[in-house]
Amino acid sequence: MGGASSYSSLFCEERREYEDGGFWFQDGVHWPEAVTPWETTFYEFAISSLSQYNTRHYIIPPAYGVDYRILNGYAYLSPVPAPPEDIEARVPMFLERAGFYFGNWDRLYGDWLVKIRALVQEMSELEVAPLPEKEDLDVITSGVGTGSGLGLITTYHQLLGLALKLWQYHFEFLNLGYAAYLDFFGFCKQAFPSIPDLSIAKMVAGVDVDLFRPDDELKKLARLAVGSGIDDHFGSRDPGAIKEALERSDAGRAWLAAWEEASEPWFNFSTGSGFYHSDKIWIQNVEVPFGYIADYIEKVKKGVDLNRPVEALHAERDRVVSEYRDLLDSDEDRAAFDAKLGLSRVVFPYVENHNFYVEHWAHSVLWRKMRAFGEVLLEAGFINEIDDVFMFKRYEVAEALYDYYSGWAVGAPSRGQGGYWIKEIERRKGILSALKAWSPPPALGIPPEVVTEPFTVMLWGITSDSVSAWLQVGSGEDGDGTLSGFAASPGLVEGPARVIFGADEIGQLQDGEILVAPLTAPSWAPVFGKIKATVTDVGGMMSHAAIVCREYGLPAVTGTAFGTKTIRTGQMIRVDGNTGKVTVLD
Repeated sequence: MGGASSYSSLFCEERREYEDGGFWFQDGVHWPEAVTPWETTFYEFAISSLSQYNTRHYIIPPAYGVDYRILNGYAYLSPVPAPPEDIEARVPMFLERAGFYFGNWDRLYGDWLVKIRALVQEMSELEVAPLPEKEDLDVITSGVGTGSGLGLITTYHQLLGLALKLWQYHFEFLNLGYAAYLDFFGFCKQAFPSIPDLSIAKMVAGVDVDLFRPDDELKKLARLAVGSGIDDHFGSRDPGAIKEALERSDAGRAWLAAWEEASEPWFNFSTGSGFYHSDKIWIQNVEVPFGYIADYIEKVKKGVDLNRPVEALHAERDRVVSEYRDLLDSDEDRAAFDAKLGLSRVVFPYVENHNFYVEHWAHSVLWRKMRAFGEVLLEAGFINEIDDVFMFKRYEVAEALYDYYSGWAVGAPSRGQGGYWIKEIERRKGILSALKAWSPPPALGIPPEVVTEPFTVMLWGITSDSVSAWLQVGSGEDGDGTLSGFAASPGLVEGPARVIFGADEIGQLQDGEILVAPLTAPSWAPVFGKIKATVTDVGGMMSHAAIVCREYGLPAVTGTAFGTKTIRTGQMIRVDGNTGKVTVLD
């Protein structure tokens, strides 16, 4: 199976020379586990759209796109540099194209918010239904000239088209957001050669973005429950029982109305990266947000301040800016510093905002629509479970729907109703189970001397130094029980480790522990109030894990590569978010 949706996404003999000469890293930031065949749809749409904007839209001078492959169900990426001889000629084209967006950012971003909401609405309104026993009479009397089978097949293709459009919207601004930050980053590194990466990141901290809105809504609901005197109902942590109890009073019904108002869209929030159909969505798995609300209620009753430390972030941001700006010798340098920092702050909110609208809200809708197609195929006898639809490659779904339509139209059995897909899906499930037990290597091939593609550096944390560390030291340790990663969020703390591998294990976290995980998701923010720090295997300085930890004032080291393999639950560890070092103390 290979987990691949498209033949073009596999390593192959036809491209062996090219592929063997490249450098491929496993994308554990977005796809840490083996993917099902249909789940590769978002992978392929995402990376091709990212690459399109680098290469064909904005003409990023030093970088083409990011090539992608599936190996044993896991996602591998390879940054493609622009030919050195072409870089100079690409610069004026980039400045013209990017300059237009930077100069009209607020207007264009306002238009983007309208576009993305309209796209989600369009996806939500797609109707998926089984084919009728007979067409309604108005199909005849209206003279429409087509039938339900065409509608079902067309709707699936519309869904795919909207999914690809979604991912093109996703990268309309994101590449430029990273490019602007990298430009400021490069200026700072040249002007202040010893400046830590974290100090540069601090200068754009303290942003107010929609990605934090779901967590903010939980806090509001917790405060409302305490203020309304209905907080005792949340002790059971049973959503059904809580709702039943709340329905009995005016205050309870008012709280439920506030819950419903917040739910759309803010609780279309995935417990994972948003790229797996198995990730729980808050709005569909209300035990997750209800549990967080119960935790917040306890904190409110104890007088704990639930707000993010925005004022402290702003104070530290302004201190760092002033400290380094004063080191510049000329008015010209100070003006350039101010301009580049100002642009970074303007564009930076999008770097996080898009994540809610695309990976969480829109993907939630897409997963639900795919399950609607799964219901159709289940009712038709093509599959045994609704979620078996994700074991199809994306174009096989269209084939199966056509088979279903053809049998319906002819009045004869469809091939899929005879067990064709059931047998194949069971075979694929067996393969997928085996692939999930495999530990993919973090990188393959020959590392480049310099990594220039902006996403590879800032989001994935793939730099020449990090790759060398992976290849030279198999365990990731420096030899003294210390792991190295990115100094993602400042602070120095010690505490017992809690190693978890997914959102379903979050409930194991105890107050005062240090979270060690392959990666974190934005929807894990409600637990940040009980932990001391975070350590992740993957992610760079601008990964969601790094940014969210900074905004919540939580010390963090990201991109250690081997954190979950080296550290055990219960071990005492020291996390230094200022230097990127994690030390096992016992």
